[in-house]
Amino acid sequence: MKTIRWGIIGCGNVTEVKSGPAFQRIENSTLTAVMRRDGKKAEDYARRHGVPKWYDKAADLIQDQEVDAVYIATPPSSHKEYTHMAAEAGKPVYVEKPMADRTDACADMVEICEKHGVPLFVAYYRRSLPRFLKVKELLEEGAIGDVRFVSIQQTQRLVERDEQGNWPWRVMPETSGAGLIYDVGAHTLDLFDYLLGPLTDVKGTACNLADVYPAEDTVSGTWRFETGAVGTGVWNFSSYTHEDNNRIVGSKGEIQFSTFDDQPVKLLTDHGEEEFSIEHPRHIQQPHIQSIVQELTGHGTCPSTGKTALRTNRVMDELLKDYY
Repeated sequence: MKTIRWGIIGCGNVTEVKSGPAFQRIENSTLTAVMRRDGKKAEDYARRHGVPKWYDKAADLIQDQEVDAVYIATPPSSHKEYTHMAAEAGKPVYVEKPMADRTDACADMVEICEKHGVPLFVAYYRRSLPRFLKVKELLEEGAIGDVRFVSIQQTQRLVERDEQGNWPWRVMPETSGAGLIYDVGAHTLDLFDYLLGPLTDVKGTACNLADVYPAEDTVSGTWRFETGAVGTGVWNFSSYTHEDNNRIVGSKGEIQFSTFDDQPVKLLTDHGEEEFSIEHPRHIQQPHIQSIVQELTGHGTCPSTGKTALRTNRVMDELLKDYY
């Protein structure tokens, strides 16, 4: 069976543990080259991770004949450019989330990949994690009956400036597309798209209550699912505390779980409470990358594509449209 030889554009922090090592641990997959604009950092990454090649220009990595597929792990504002370059070279693309900093850019990425006949995958990897597959299993087996409503509540303390006095790019809309709703809130919204289907009739409001960085720090919204169930969500990134709670309430019970915290999935019914403790893998993107490799080798399907990720961007646009 063919081995997929990967190249990474942007071998920064997210690739150190979450994703990068997984490419070398999965069957029929290997990491051949990495790129970073700072060549010394790219060289250091390659040395530490046993990667044969490194580059300081994305075009050089993409044109490398020993690179079959490209993983784009740069900030969202550059995702469209690199996706176009890879697609034009005929190479499958795996891009970090959010898919891009603007929804029209996401749509362009889908179009260019379809034009060149290459698949486009997005790193909404919670769709592939066993803990959340358990939630989906409980829903599909009718453990809580018909779903009536969903609630999301996520809070965290304000992020801080770095040593040079700069705000992280994740709260700079010109790079990230918006505030932390794009970075962390997107995971939960996309997960619910996977669990219960597309979110429709989305309405939202966003504001900057702490007023310390350019992006919004508070978002709330409502929506419906195709089944008729309703959803509500509140995200506050200038709180006194951390909170990460999701509820799916049905006609016979409810499921409680966290998107990010290491907490068990809880099933509550008239019969009592049951907990399912399922650990995440050390390299948390590994099951997702495995599904991509399986699809590329003709032995499976990845649950997160450009089209599903485009839906998530559209939802976030609706939540934020009165702010930007």
